[in-house]
Amino acid sequence: MITNNDLNKQLPNELNVIFKELKVLQHLRNAGITKALGFSSGYLFQLVFGLIFRNKNWFRTLESKKSHDFPAKDAVYRFMNHSTFNWRKFLLNLSSYTIGKITKLTNHQRPKVLILDDSSYDRNRSKSVELLARCFDHASQKMRYYKGFRLLTLGWSDGATFIPVDFSLLSSKKSQINGISPNIDKRSSGYKRR
Repeated sequence: MITNNDLNKQLPNELNVIFKELKVLQHLRNAGITKALGFSSGYLFQLVFGLIFRNKNWFRTLESKKSHDFPAKDAVYRFMNHSTFNWRKFLLNLSSYTIGKITKLTNHQRPKVLILDDSSYDRNRSKSVELLARCFDHASQKMRYYKGFRLLTLGWSDGATFIPVDFSLLSSKKSQINGISPNIDKRSSGYKRR
């Protein structure tokens, strides 16, 4: 007998329970991350998220023996780079829901703080990445210039856990290597973010 492969069984069982507990797929829909045709956004998100735990990148996954079970690489890249998907809203909804779950489990007298982190995000091998800039790394001992972005992250912590709440990739207009792509719709959340 040939069994039908369930598209939603992309994650290990341990992660599947967490996805259901935190309602990750519901937060995807609430952020407007949906597709009309082809593979569902929930399936593609689980597929990309599961790559971390398989210790493979997308290129190596498509070269494997099970490559016929997966969608083509264009479907995944279009999903991840879609300018109308509001990934920041998804992260905010998911993190606020997760923080609500965690605070019920911890002591209410434990101090809770918001942390801002400014890190360097190197893209030294890149040439045509949108809004790529030449940045100076003032935090490390090397004090060097690099191609990439500044990654500004806002996170919530209670001393034991750290949950990212929002993020922003910062670029510089003065030392910009590449500009904004002219193909992006100006009404989309991706353009507003730029």
